[in-house]
Amino acid sequence: MSGKTLAEKLLSAKSGTDARAGDYVEADVDVAMAHDITGPLAFQTFDEVTGDDGELFAPDRTVFTIDHHAPADGVQAANNHNAVREFAAEHGAHQFDVGDGICHAVLVEEGFVGPGDLVIGADSHSTTYGGIGAFGTGVGSTDLGTALATGELWFRVPKTLRFEVDGDLQDGVYAKDLILRFIGDVGFDGCTYMAAEYAGSTIESLPIHERLVLSNMAIEMGGKTGLVAPDERTESYLERQTGNEIDLGDAFVSDDDADYEAVHTYDAAALAPQVSKPSNPENAVDVTEVAGTEIDQLFVGTCTNGRYEDIKVVADILAGETIAPNVRMVVVPASKSVYQHMLQTGVFQTLTDAGAVIQSAGCGPCAGYHQGVLGDGDVCLATANRNFPGREGSMESSVYLSSPATVGASALYGEITDPREVETKRYDDTVFAEVLP
Repeated sequence: MSGKTLAEKLLSAKSGTDARAGDYVEADVDVAMAHDITGPLAFQTFDEVTGDDGELFAPDRTVFTIDHHAPADGVQAANNHNAVREFAAEHGAHQFDVGDGICHAVLVEEGFVGPGDLVIGADSHSTTYGGIGAFGTGVGSTDLGTALATGELWFRVPKTLRFEVDGDLQDGVYAKDLILRFIGDVGFDGCTYMAAEYAGSTIESLPIHERLVLSNMAIEMGGKTGLVAPDERTESYLERQTGNEIDLGDAFVSDDDADYEAVHTYDAAALAPQVSKPSNPENAVDVTEVAGTEIDQLFVGTCTNGRYEDIKVVADILAGETIAPNVRMVVVPASKSVYQHMLQTGVFQTLTDAGAVIQSAGCGPCAGYHQGVLGDGDVCLATANRNFPGREGSMESSVYLSSPATVGASALYGEITDPREVETKRYDDTVFAEVLP
């Protein structure tokens, strides 16, 4: 019998079975998460399952965030916030409030997730946690509500689509460019209910904050999860984040003879910066094909590219410069920690001097709720993960997706610009970001 993929190994461990792709398993959940949109419905399900005196399966491993409509943009949002606060307080769960940050940033920064964990979140981008070797996946609010009570959930073990990248990336090319290229190659549904596994020397060289980008957008090609095998870089990152010693003895890697649905291989040096055209992430093209497209707004942030290192890349490009006339830039840090680092290191000042508007930590205009939504005819270049019609506001607006470096370069000229035309840097995973060689 052939070896196992990383996904098969993770679900085998959590189900106590010899799980193979296509099998159905009942698996033990390590961490459960919901936010201000998905939480209230999950709470209703939990109450229906458990009755009046229900208890969470593990309060210390249950996390609720207020991040999507944060600060509240209406009465209903404020009521949802209160529902999250009240449920968390009643049941002893961890709860992060307005300004604390996006769920996917908070769970990693605060050390709730580790290699080998099974993490479910009532949010589709819960695939993010695969960047540190956890099986992270999004579930519906009703599934989440049931799991909050039982600590278990059933899964069909996914097949695996493997993406191997080897060699050195060009200056100005980042993980965001890789994932947009992958999505463009396989299509928006090309990895449906499969695990996307990222490997090769290029992936191994990526800092953790860039690996998280790859896993985050696995869902944009239909992925059930997105996985990078944990290694010494993962270990060092988590030790810095949590202050705790990390032992990778229980972590997993795919076997050399594992079966894959398909393997896509890439030469890193041949990959150009990518831009996904409206109105689907699969519309990925080399930046040169859309260079010169005029833009009205630039958006830097989201659970994909709202980390400190992402925003620092933009600030480096804009240092001593001003954003092009008639163009606005909205920056939304992914967490309070990112916001604080921006203040401490001068990134905040650099961006505001250039003309950017910086919001409190959260999801911002990513889902079209507030803090910079688009009007009819507006064209936006964003570091976000989706660009469907109406995603960031008006159904008549247009959203292009790119890396932070491409957004930074484009801010100088008011049109989509190849980041290879300006000086860019790549940062390692340190609190105050050291430049990688």
